[in-house]
Order: sequence, then structure tokens, then C-alpha cells
Amino acid sequence: MTYLIDGHNLIPKIPGLRLDDPEDERKLIELLQAYCRQARKSVEVFFDGAPSGSARKDTHGRVTVHFIHKRSSADQAIHQRLTRLKKEAANYTVVSSDHQVLNAARRYRAKVLTADKFARQILSPPDIPGEDSEEKPDLTVSPDEIQNWLREFQQNPDE
Repeated sequence: MTYLIDGHNLIPKIPGLRLDDPEDERKLIELLQAYCRQARKSVEVFFDGAPSGSARKDTHGRVTVHFIHKRSSADQAIHQRLTRLKKEAANYTVVSSDHQVLNAARRYRAKVLTADKFARQILSPPDIPGEDSEEKPDLTVSPDEIQNWLREFQQNPDE
């Protein structure tokens, strides 16, 4: 699953991040990198408003960052990305607070998630099987099992 994210929609939904912070994009990228490592997901994040000559695409692990030129927008870039994906768009989730972007994503059969919901998702701890569960795995080892393992791994001095 890959997420297509309107970065400037997501920033104000993350506690501690603000759009007026000159480091807001870098901080969001770092947060997304940590999320992607932990969740084993990939992200493409789009930031609009890049000054002339600085529109570019960077890759940071599982996070691809698109800096979109001022004459365009993240919304338009996400729409273009969905257009290029065609039927593959169904394997993507679009994250935005913009209803037009979310509606366009639905037309391409992509999954949609509001920036609020995605922010809660990346800030909540991951589910760990067995944690807080009624069914805890039995990790006890019987004396017979211990003896079997000792025999299995016992080194033979003659070899």
C-alpha cells in the first residue's frame, strides 16, 4: 500500500507541526520516514509552493517527496499521478483534506483518507500481536524440550 499525501494538508493535523515553521516539511518527512519503517508502507508526499528552480523529486527511504512549482499545486500533482497510475490507482490511498482531491481519488478507485484520520494513524502505536490480548502465546519450555535441544546442539569433540 502506498499513500499519496498532500503534505500541507497534513502538517496542521500533526501536534507540534505548524505551516509557519520553516522546517515543517523536513519534520513531516522525518515523521513519515519513521512511520514507513515501522508500518512497512511507502509514501509519496506532495508539497506545493516550491520557488522557481527548486521544483524537484527526492527519495528518503520509503518516502518520495515531490516539491511542486508555485504555478501548480499539490492537488494537481496528485491528480496527475493518479492519471498516470490508471488502474493501479486502486492500490493507493490518497490523504488530503480537500474534498475535490478525495473525490478525484474515488473516481480512480483509489482509497481515501482524510488528513485528520491519517495523522491519528501515524501517531498511534502499532498493533503488536499478543500485546493487550487475551490470548498470550505460551513461551514456556518443558524440561524434555530443553534436553532435546541440548542434545541437538551439543558439540561432539570427535568431530
